[in-house]
Amino acid sequence: MFLIVTRSFPPDIGGMQMLMGGLSESLVNHGPVKVFTYDYPNSNDYDKKSSLSIERIKGIKIFKKFRKANLINSFINENPNIRALIVDHWKSLELVKIENCKKIKTFCLLHSKEINHEIGSSLNKRLIKSTKNADFIIANSNFTKELAIKVGIDKSKINVIFPGIPKPIAVENITKIKAEKIFQNSFPKIITVARLEKRKGHDKVLMLIKNLKYKYPKIKYVSIGSGKEENNLLGLSKELDIEKHVTFLKNVDYDLKIALVSEANLFLMPNRIEKKSVEGFGISFIEAASYGIGSIGGKDGGTSDAIVHNKTGIICDGNNLDSIYDSVVSFFKDENFIKYGKNAQKFSEKFYWEKVVKNYLKLIN
Repeated sequence: MFLIVTRSFPPDIGGMQMLMGGLSESLVNHGPVKVFTYDYPNSNDYDKKSSLSIERIKGIKIFKKFRKANLINSFINENPNIRALIVDHWKSLELVKIENCKKIKTFCLLHSKEINHEIGSSLNKRLIKSTKNADFIIANSNFTKELAIKVGIDKSKINVIFPGIPKPIAVENITKIKAEKIFQNSFPKIITVARLEKRKGHDKVLMLIKNLKYKYPKIKYVSIGSGKEENNLLGLSKELDIEKHVTFLKNVDYDLKIALVSEANLFLMPNRIEKKSVEGFGISFIEAASYGIGSIGGKDGGTSDAIVHNKTGIICDGNNLDSIYDSVVSFFKDENFIKYGKNAQKFSEKFYWEKVVKNYLKLIN
């Protein structure tokens, strides 16, 4: 049996949700999987259809944390046949008893945003103490590995395993029609799937659309996601007078998300560093690639592991609007976007979960 402990899980949408959901589902082919995670609206429908054994913890956040830890520690004590404990975050490992970590192979996943704390700070000390209890520390990119070493995590425990993606699925006609209605007869069709956070660069994309609409009068930008920047971005879109070129969507189901991605010509997320927040990898670039869509991403963080510059897309300076503008123009010049899309689709195949999960199994076995 595999034990998964995570705060983020489907049907919620996001990079971490994709990672933990995909890893759990791929492990099912190699043994039973038990998942402890937090409750989410309409999660009952997801759980009923899943082949996983999922236990959802409800209640107020601070109490949920300790209740989940108690349930996990009890579960480990009552089940001697657990092959591996895999946690999504060092904070998820904090309250697992040390003696329980020693009973089974313990994996702690690392993401740049969650470990980028000043050396010697209270969060840094907690991070070091928690990760000491793991047998294997899994960095989601080479950038994250180097950052982990820099902040004091034991180098000998770190393994780089890129997040996986499911194999692309066929888009049903009814969903394809919905996506076509949203994009209409526009060109270029640009999309971002990400939480509305400053580091994702949505604000720069909106300024870009303002500048590009004169070159491409039928340009259309679709943003899928929600977050604390929502009101600011809606206000900026209105201020820039680009509302007819921009559509913000949230609470989109998986099928429509995939239909919109596959309908697009470019996946654009000019990520940048915002204070301690940085993109560790960018799984959405790979998901778009699997549907034959090339990407443009920012140079900061682990993007270079997800985009091969000038082959599957372009890496730009996410802080510089001119760099983003020039990258988009180059992306569409002489129909380069078709070449990028084909290369991206081929590149994405090595990220299929059926291949990625083998890297975990090698360490477990």
